[in-house]
Amino acid sequence: MPWPLLAAACLAMFAASSSGTTRAPFLIAMAQDLSTSLPVVANLMAATAIAWGISSGFAGAAADRYGRRPFLVGGPVGLGIGLVGLSLSQDIVSLALWSTAIGACAGAYTGVLMTEVSSRTHDRQRGRALGWVMAGQSLALLVGVPLAAWIGSFVGWRGVNQVSAGVALLTAFALFVTTLRPPEGSASARRSSPGMRGVMTGPVLRLLAMGVGERVGFGLSVVYFATFLQTTYGLTPAGVALPLGVVAIGNILGTVLGGQAADRLPDRRRTFAMAMLASGAAALTLYWWTPGLAVTVALGCAFSAFSAMCRPSLMAALANVPEAVRGTVLGLNVTAACLGWIGAASLGGWIMAEFGFSAFGPFIMAVAVIAAGLALAGRR
Repeated sequence: MPWPLLAAACLAMFAASSSGTTRAPFLIAMAQDLSTSLPVVANLMAATAIAWGISSGFAGAAADRYGRRPFLVGGPVGLGIGLVGLSLSQDIVSLALWSTAIGACAGAYTGVLMTEVSSRTHDRQRGRALGWVMAGQSLALLVGVPLAAWIGSFVGWRGVNQVSAGVALLTAFALFVTTLRPPEGSASARRSSPGMRGVMTGPVLRLLAMGVGERVGFGLSVVYFATFLQTTYGLTPAGVALPLGVVAIGNILGTVLGGQAADRLPDRRRTFAMAMLASGAAALTLYWWTPGLAVTVALGCAFSAFSAMCRPSLMAALANVPEAVRGTVLGLNVTAACLGWIGAASLGGWIMAEFGFSAFGPFIMAVAVIAAGLALAGRR
């Protein structure tokens, strides 16, 4: 296992995820500072996600043809510049432009990063390796957001973004050092790259659709779980911090366990399907049965863990393609994940307004059944 690269990659995922999630505690302050409304500032997260998804698809294909290091180093550098620009914004237009640039720079290297890790590990190591990389996303929720809130109490939202820029630049240096030696066969793989048309096969499209389903279900709960707790139990914004931390711990544990399962169990698609169905059952119970805060938080932790267990198996299955197209495939996976997040945010608002939180469980269960069905139908 290339542990120095995995550490740098985990930090890189932390930097990319933190570039968006650490804004959450400061949305009101940003709106007041820029003399605009809270919904306008909050909706800029969609601009970041859209740019992230588009950029990742193009970057993955370009990395297959021209090499990965320019994206692995240049992406975090661009992310750092974008965060500094965001911190200096004086109006909503510049804030929107820099938010879009941040998403584009994050997307330029996150999918490529997965490809680099996959290329430097054997097939039966990839679930664990990619699980450690994806743990950076969970750490952004568990550590990044509370730490940003604490730092922001001293330096404000602008200072927090400048600190995040420093983390991004540190990431660029770490990836520069850990990728000095190219993986074997990378040059020949670039010469034989078949392009986008040769990538979009039935099995790959099915795996990407499974990824969209997983992100829709997980994103729906993550985006609205704090609101669910506040509505159901009358918690204050500060009161949801500890429950969200417990749920984030479940996400980290699920990622680690999912990596072990992906490498040790013979059928990754079946592993994905079982974890998806378990997450759907947990969501059904979570939103239908609310006997008390402790039980609800425990169910949220279980749902988060089962959802996270899906990802390493899916990522390892996606990485099990020829080297020449791996970057394109994993870049498209990030694009699919962004579509899932956007779908979750928009569908969740409609479901909450029309039917209430009790409808979240059946909807997540239905999505889980569809994704699991795609996995089991495509096993051969």
